[in-house]
Amino acid sequence: MSVKILLDQSGKYTNLDVIKGRVILRLFQPSKISYVIVKLEGEARTRLQGVNPDSNRPENFLEIHKLLYKMQRVFPPPNVQVNPREKMSFQLAPGSYEYPFEFKIPFNNSCLANIQAHGPSTPFNMAGFNIEVSKSAPHHVKTTLPPTMHQSQEAGIRYFVKATVNVPSLFKENPRAITYFSFDPIEPPRPKSDGEAYARRQHQFNDNPEQPKRKFSLKLGAAPTPPPVTNAQLARFSIDVRMPNPSVLTCGKDIPLRVLIKQQSPRSGPLYLKTFQIELVGHTNWVLNSASNLHYTIGIETDAEGAETELTRELWAGHTLPDAVCPSFVTCNIERYYELVVSVGLSYGSTIPGQDQFVVLPLRHRVEVFSGIRPPDELLKRVAEQRVRPQPPTQAATAPPGGLPAYSAGPSNLPPGSGQHPEDPYLDAPPSYEDAMAENIRPLDGPRPGYNPQPAHGGAQGGLFDEKS
Repeated sequence: MSVKILLDQSGKYTNLDVIKGRVILRLFQPSKISYVIVKLEGEARTRLQGVNPDSNRPENFLEIHKLLYKMQRVFPPPNVQVNPREKMSFQLAPGSYEYPFEFKIPFNNSCLANIQAHGPSTPFNMAGFNIEVSKSAPHHVKTTLPPTMHQSQEAGIRYFVKATVNVPSLFKENPRAITYFSFDPIEPPRPKSDGEAYARRQHQFNDNPEQPKRKFSLKLGAAPTPPPVTNAQLARFSIDVRMPNPSVLTCGKDIPLRVLIKQQSPRSGPLYLKTFQIELVGHTNWVLNSASNLHYTIGIETDAEGAETELTRELWAGHTLPDAVCPSFVTCNIERYYELVVSVGLSYGSTIPGQDQFVVLPLRHRVEVFSGIRPPDELLKRVAEQRVRPQPPTQAATAPPGGLPAYSAGPSNLPPGSGQHPEDPYLDAPPSYEDAMAENIRPLDGPRPGYNPQPAHGGAQGGLFDEKS
């Protein structure tokens, strides 16, 4: 007996998409089967190392949040009347069988606390093996499904379709198949810009850096005392990094940035831009642009106090945000946020090394990274209507009792033994779309720029994801 999953469309999926495929079951001899189920799942895992206070030994603490869980029974078909409380089996002849399935990807996560266990994983020892068991955490947030992420060994998010063939025997393993896919969420509604946000740094150069003449001293090796520097001998400048407010970067798009250098006092020497670098700092650093030995003249010596010089956008034009950058998100156990760091290197008086006054000034600016997948106009219209007429939240449906799963291609069914703890409400999170708004909205049509992670595979993160989990 073998089973595999074939998706009708490979590649990247987003909210509102309908993921379709087939479960192909091959039997090499007559076999009894109870049922075949297909699950659409998404999970966020974190593994951090701590020290057990009892044994004083390092241990891994695993936390798993089931962000997405939908289940569909494809065999027996829904037109076959079965009693979910009875264990039934069907005799199938040798051959190949195909069972189609489809799921619609919602907007929000469906992560619920486990009623019976909370907190991080608790390792225990069995037959000399250190087995790691995950327990559900007590805190959860309700927010938009986060993107696929597998850039570290401490945290990761993956999405997959899993098929399980249940055989009515305690001595036979249930055959399973799993296939992974990349998920990139629809970005939230873009707020209207209400001006510019900025980061500012100030610096002053010595406007008369002549070296004093060495005078005779009775003390051997004594350094000459330089004359005091007055305010009249200081050339003062400020640097502004300005972006639209709110500051949003889009995967695969140019950076909406302005860099201005303002003269704040008279000066007698030239000012040059020697280096320029832009970094996007998250959990890792993404160098977007770096340039040196520019010798770019900024203004002239006779500029009045308060004169501003805007750096040419050719310094960063065409250096788009890499599409491998994960969009910003917040979920139960992982948060991804970014700062844009613009480092400006200024040289005063000369461009010759050793004869100039050179300084590098970093400016940090908090930004949001969007996926670049714009929401449909119809959805934005419903969001605006929802703000006028708020509706009470709906209660998620629980799975029916019994050993046979119910047929469902619609709302999420919870995993067995899971549910929302009455004392653990969802914590505050950024606003997201409600799934009820998009119930009848068709999937997005057309090109989908933006985040393009590499396909995730089990074990790709040093054991963070286990195929058997």
